[in-house]
Amino acid sequence: MRKIIFATGNKNKAKEIHEILKDLDFEIQTMKEAGINIDIVEDGTTFAENSMIKARSVFKALPKELKGKVYVMADDSGLAIDYLNGEPGIYSARYMGEDTSYDIKNQNLINRLDGVKKEDRGARFVCAISCICPNGEEKSVEGTIEGYIGWEIAGENGFGYDPIFYVDEYGCSTAQMTAEQKNAISHRGKALRAMREELMKYENISG
Repeated sequence: MRKIIFATGNKNKAKEIHEILKDLDFEIQTMKEAGINIDIVEDGTTFAENSMIKARSVFKALPKELKGKVYVMADDSGLAIDYLNGEPGIYSARYMGEDTSYDIKNQNLINRLDGVKKEDRGARFVCAISCICPNGEEKSVEGTIEGYIGWEIAGENGFGYDPIFYVDEYGCSTAQMTAEQKNAISHRGKALRAMREELMKYENISG
């Protein structure tokens, strides 16, 4: 079975990836499950740059027995709020400190938008995914979802900033959606489906 090593230790993110790519005959492992424990310095200036930095770092660290046999994939994603000039952006995971709970982060962002009208609360989730194929070929895609920052934290189904990110189409936060609803419209869902097409081209698989 073909294998993808995904450069993440985030179990929630890994679960989403499994769901969206489940129809492909790929085994998907996190880097830790593959025995790769490295510190990656994400010093890029865009989501795309950081995702490729992660992919290249893991590809370089592959054990000899996996070199030339597996795909390495990485994503970099985050929330960009128009009123806050794109914050937290590429620093989304590190906003207010990596060990700070998202309940605190989310409430802080809501507080910073106190008194701001809905039309000025526009925001988007961005996800850039990079993949390095077994032969070393590199591929990059990006997906976005437009929405706005709500006035309260709501929902238990998502993670990260999902409880404050609202989508008019559903009239709720992405944390209040089912996994199927969210994956159908999410930034990561869009990016993964685009990467899925790239993998199929590489493998010469028909849809």
